[in-house]
Amino acid sequence: MSVKVAKTLDVRGMFCPGPVMEVAKAMKTINVGEVLEVLATDPAAKPDIEAWARRTGNQVLEAVQENGYVRILVKRLK
Repeated sequence: MSVKVAKTLDVRGMFCPGPVMEVAKAMKTINVGEVLEVLATDPAAKPDIEAWARRTGNQVLEAVQENGYVRILVKRLK
C-alpha cells in the first residue's frame, strides 16, 4: 500500500496505555485526511489502536508486522 505519511510516531519499547495515548496526542498535530505512521513493539498496540480509531472516528489503513514490531497507518478523519 502506497500512502503518503504526514508524521511517524515511534513508540517501540513503550507499553499499554502509552502507545494509544501517544497516538491520540500525535493525531492532533496532523491535518484531517493525513496519515500517521505508528511503529510499536507492544503486542496490545494493534488492537488498542484499532479500538481507539473506531471510538474516535479515525481509520486504521493497515497494520503490518515488520521485523520485530508492528507498523500501523492511521488516517485522521475528523
